Amino acid sequence: MAAGLGVKAAPFTYVAQALAVAAALMVLVWCIHFRGGLAFEAENKNLIFNVHPVLMLIGYIILGSEAIMMYKIFPKLNHDTTKLIHLILHAIAIVLGAVGIYCAFKFHKESGIANLYSLHSWLGIGTISLYGIQWVFGFVAFFYPGADPHVRRGALPWHVLFGLLVYVLTLATAELGLLEKLTFLQNSGLDKYGAEAFLVNFTGLVVALFGAAVVTAAVAPATHVEEPEGYAPIPVN
Repeated sequence: MAAGLGVKAAPFTYVAQALAVAAALMVLVWCIHFRGGLAFEAENKNLIFNVHPVLMLIGYIILGSEAIMMYKIFPKLNHDTTKLIHLILHAIAIVLGAVGIYCAFKFHKESGIANLYSLHSWLGIGTISLYGIQWVFGFVAFFYPGADPHVRRGALPWHVLFGLLVYVLTLATAELGLLEKLTFLQNSGLDKYGAEAFLVNFTGLVVALFGAAVVTAAVAPATHVEEPEGYAPIPVN
């Protein structure tokens, strides 16, 4: 659709980069300035929780987004190099996402709070599991040992589609997490029209716009004619 409208990926990658910086700064300001800082071990258990949104947004979503856009950010880069960077960034995103989830469980355990009772937590576990499955499939099919070219040609569009669906679920999970945490804080007395509440809401808005830019960049061609090194099917020699 984006290609049919004559839309190229480059402008959306620029917008996505700017929004990524904004979202990262906003979540850091929230967790460090308003929520008191970050820690893996602390008497104040809220500092342990604060690691969760920072890693999930910066480490999981933003790094994963960079991996998705890699073929469009560097359309002329050697395909094997781009594929390796794509694979590594996704792997780092999964690891940091897993650490972020661990911090949420650790906070709940040390604070005497039940686990896995909310839609946010259910989607979070499900999404990172699907993310991991997607990574393993991509590694085996496209990197090592690598499937037959005919199999890869047929599998690539499904790999891309499934990846974008998982990515959208990841964004939805993040939005639910921001909403859930802000609701808890407001029920505990946080001013609904205060600076912190506005910051969290605007962070959610920036994340939504960021995700839209990433998805558009992913489906739009890198140039007027889509490069075979991008998300087009692998050519058969």
